[in-house]
Amino acid sequence: MTILLTGAAGFVGYHVAEALLARGEQVIGLDNLNDYYEVRLKQARLDRLTPGAGFAFHHVDVSDRDAVAEITRQNKSIDRIVHLAAQAGVRHSLVDPYAYVQANVLGHLVILEAARRIDGLRHLVYASSSSVYGANQALPFAETDRVDTPVSLYAATKRADELMSYSYGHLFGLKQTGLRFFTVYGPWGRPDMAYYSFAKAIVAGDPITLYDDGTLRRDFTYIDDIVAGVLGVLDHPPEIAPGTPPVRVLNIGNHRSEPVSALITALEQALGRRAVVRSAPRPPADVEETFASVDAIAALTGFAPTTTLSEGIPRFVAWFRAWQGINS
Repeated sequence: MTILLTGAAGFVGYHVAEALLARGEQVIGLDNLNDYYEVRLKQARLDRLTPGAGFAFHHVDVSDRDAVAEITRQNKSIDRIVHLAAQAGVRHSLVDPYAYVQANVLGHLVILEAARRIDGLRHLVYASSSSVYGANQALPFAETDRVDTPVSLYAATKRADELMSYSYGHLFGLKQTGLRFFTVYGPWGRPDMAYYSFAKAIVAGDPITLYDDGTLRRDFTYIDDIVAGVLGVLDHPPEIAPGTPPVRVLNIGNHRSEPVSALITALEQALGRRAVVRSAPRPPADVEETFASVDAIAALTGFAPTTTLSEGIPRFVAWFRAWQGINS
């Protein structure tokens, strides 16, 4: 049988595709290869997947309902979906809000509509975000917390996805799991993420802006731990119970909240250079801290993230040097 994977050229999507192919799955990948960050990086990820047996790629925008519907009609063997395509970036949602509604809300609806028409679909796993916790103060964030105080449009679109998925579970019995990702990092990562942009600045000798003197805290989660969690969840679709839609949301994080200053220290040590740091007030779209409770996903799949910043950042830096053509 076959897995439909959206966002296949993205950071998490590429790694998930690689892991699925490694265990012998057939994967149909979708991506629009947009220019939010350098397309060269997305294409390079894709080039590492296309030679492998079992992978087929379609250059398609997930919000194109006719194209997505046609792909699902033509591929009768699709029995699972991993929907990771989205317009990423919290702060960029202040610059181009329409892109977030197009990709994250309409795109999610297109996938839901396609999914409910697939006979024998076993599970739809989709990307939500820790951003949905917004202005919550209680830590660690738990799936039972209220999530009605988003502090960015990006967060609001991800919460909208969760609500739409609930309604499709109720109406059509569509088995779904939404994963609230917490600050994913690692090789082949996104250049707009802090760890990547910080590494570039340190190498170039450019100043780094740390909000609130680096005291903001994040639950930094290494990509290999994320992939293990995604595959574990995919293999455990929700059970059907009378009167309850077969839908759920789960945190997927490292269960360790660390200050951004610790990220800087790890990058400095791995790169062998000191950062030039300046401080600025925290932007209104940024939350003060993220910290994931992972009890639910651990109980379901045995998920147990093990990679610390001191282990994960050197692995990222090794890839970063090679990608950027930087000598040690």
